[in-house]
Amino acid sequence: MEDKIKFYIKETLEEVAQAIETGTFGKKTRVGITTLGSEHGEMEIIRGAELASYRNSHIEVVVIGHNVTTELELIKVNSEEEAHEVMNRLLAEEKLDAAVTMHYNFPIGVSTVGRVITPGRGTKMFIANTTGTSHTNRAISMIKNTISGIAVAKACGIKRPTVGILNIDGARQVEKSLRKLAENGYDIEFVESARSDGGVVMRGNDLLIGVPNVMTMDSLTGNVMMKIFGAYGSGGDYESIGYGYGPGVGEGYDKIVCIISRASGSNVIAGAIGYAAVCAYGNLTEKVDDEYYKANLAGLKHTVEEILAKDTKGSSKDDDGVKIPPAKPTSADISGIEILELDDAVESLWKEDIYATSGMGCTGPIVMLAEEDKEKAMEILKEKGFL
Repeated sequence: MEDKIKFYIKETLEEVAQAIETGTFGKKTRVGITTLGSEHGEMEIIRGAELASYRNSHIEVVVIGHNVTTELELIKVNSEEEAHEVMNRLLAEEKLDAAVTMHYNFPIGVSTVGRVITPGRGTKMFIANTTGTSHTNRAISMIKNTISGIAVAKACGIKRPTVGILNIDGARQVEKSLRKLAENGYDIEFVESARSDGGVVMRGNDLLIGVPNVMTMDSLTGNVMMKIFGAYGSGGDYESIGYGYGPGVGEGYDKIVCIISRASGSNVIAGAIGYAAVCAYGNLTEKVDDEYYKANLAGLKHTVEEILAKDTKGSSKDDDGVKIPPAKPTSADISGIEILELDDAVESLWKEDIYATSGMGCTGPIVMLAEEDKEKAMEILKEKGFL
């Protein structure tokens, strides 16, 4: 009798994610990790990187660091800035599939989708979003966070992620806008609160239980949540549980850069590397483009315009057509500016012939500019009341 060979085809990305975690198949996914900047020292990062490599034989970890010793592939650098330059180059050259790092400045429009293990049930839940900002308008940013969260969940193998909206300022407006997109054809699966009165607006209890796959909120609230979920068992100065603050996601953003905190411990670092690998294997950037394409077909851009029109109705601000100065490398940044004033702060520098752009650092909004312009720019921003 002829031998029969059965081929087991993994039909869902969820099964693929499991295969990555157990290291059971195929071509390795290369994930870079930078080591400089940790509050616990470079060796804490190395322990996390080696743990990820040990747990996941499918992942090839590339360390970008300074004063470290490891059997993993190592690229030596002398500063955080150089580490990010090397990391970005390797991503651009497709020598890395994804990267994990700290203190990375995303452009406005890109924010990160975190992943946590909930203490109530031990389930995994996506926090949308956790660093960066999807838009300077709060409601718009939360709508886009939802779309980004759905895309990341799909890249991680969840075919139809459930969505809940945290009960914070703007939640009802966000719910109304998302339901309108759903009525226009955007496929979104709302979930009911576990509390007796139900509803898509989630309470703190729902956070602890992990009721939705994707919990929508603004990134500043999400950042706090990530710290609580990651460090509630350690006293606060060491993040010991979870997967980190996740990949930067935005319409048209074409690389996978996942964020960890300077307080992240080795277990979280290992989790973040695994999270990055799953996102890469699940074609995250394609999933994001596809999700925004479908949302735009359902009227996302019109929804954004409506919200902005309501916010600016009655405003007496004139459009004076400020000319943007010639571009320069933005190697310096200025923090401490309120997010709602960020665009005005940048424009005030343009008026003084200083090139600047807006961005989001790990601690909040930043103005990015050339090092030689920083001192003068700070004087201008203080004089105008932005600092």
